[in-house]
Amino acid sequence: MARNRPTGDLDRELADLPQGLRWREWMRRIEAVLFAAPRPVPREDLARVVGQGANVDLLVEDLRADLAERPYEVVAVADGWMFRTRPAYAAAIHAAAAGEGQGLDLSEFDAAVLAAIAWNQPITRAALAEIFGREVGRDLIGRLRERDLIAAGPRSPRPGAPYTFVTTDAFLAAFDLQSLRDLPDREVIEDAGLAAPPGTGG
Repeated sequence: MARNRPTGDLDRELADLPQGLRWREWMRRIEAVLFAAPRPVPREDLARVVGQGANVDLLVEDLRADLAERPYEVVAVADGWMFRTRPAYAAAIHAAAAGEGQGLDLSEFDAAVLAAIAWNQPITRAALAEIFGREVGRDLIGRLRERDLIAAGPRSPRPGAPYTFVTTDAFLAAFDLQSLRDLPDREVIEDAGLAAPPGTGG
């Protein structure tokens, strides 16, 4: 069984390399970490594989430029970065997979509940029931959690307080959002009946 190597075993500074080669090696390390990561990687995690004082943002920008001709790119999601296939290649990926396992495959109601959670988070199941006029089942919440689109949110410390739900970084990645500020205008969501007006959904 392979043992995890502590970061102390990694030569972060690469002092024996000329500056140009050192910078390129740091870029490659960031590329390797992003390639291996199933979720967006925060800046502080990337900083662990480069030299002290190295600018992670500049390294990522240089990596983006380096990948300009590749079918994938580095994108900012939440407080980190991840690889994403360029939209121009979506049809090729879909064709190769014959449509299996591609996309989120959410029902209209599932998508509506997800939108309501995104706009009203943290939100309880009872508040979701108020929005939709019917109970939101545990099975639906379970499906969204299994896909890592939502997670448990903050909960009041009082005994018996209900659980709340929030969206995840995987939600942002799935919908090509850098942050929740990139959600569609709230009025559009409310007009579609997918979220409560302010003050009614929390």
